[in-house]
Amino acid sequence: MFFKKQTSIDTIIVGLGNPGKKYEGTRHNAGFAALDHVAEKWGMRVTKAKFDALTGTGTAAGVKVLLMKPQTFMNLSGDAVRKAADFYKVPPERIIVLFDDISLAPGRLRIRKTGSAGGHNGIKSIIGNIGQDFPRVKIGVGEKPRPEYDLADWVLSRLTQAEKKAVEARYDDICGALELMMKGQFDTAMSRYNG
Repeated sequence: MFFKKQTSIDTIIVGLGNPGKKYEGTRHNAGFAALDHVAEKWGMRVTKAKFDALTGTGTAAGVKVLLMKPQTFMNLSGDAVRKAADFYKVPPERIIVLFDDISLAPGRLRIRKTGSAGGHNGIKSIIGNIGQDFPRVKIGVGEKPRPEYDLADWVLSRLTQAEKKAVEARYDDICGALELMMKGQFDTAMSRYNG
């Protein structure tokens, strides 16, 4: 059976996280959790194994979109993103990444058109694969309680009920921001949803 080259995807939206039960509900999986909500709201299922990721396709805000959750573990997320981008010929500026940010309080959002990795290994991996000119939605998961607290332990810790509630309260805002970003309305998305 031959693969038919598909060029019908306009935008790729990536949620970052680590696969497996033991990582569910952790701070580092905020991107996965947000993407699950986006998929549900847009009536898509992110269940098809492709490009070392779980994927789903559909249309939102009049745009053909691929939703993906890399299954490579965080540090290799860029490998999966590059495979999908190459296959669908989607440029970096049409790839939107949702991920956790420990410099923001739980439930705060920061939309950016481009930027550095800021110490985030998933973003570092994506930049290493496709460059840094991809838009992103940073999802606040809270700072380390103490400076000496191990960063890996912190991002792999679970959100408290109150923190989880604060993050989940922004899921509809994330959907709204994505719909604007897909139409190229970044400034509107930033002014409406940053904070």
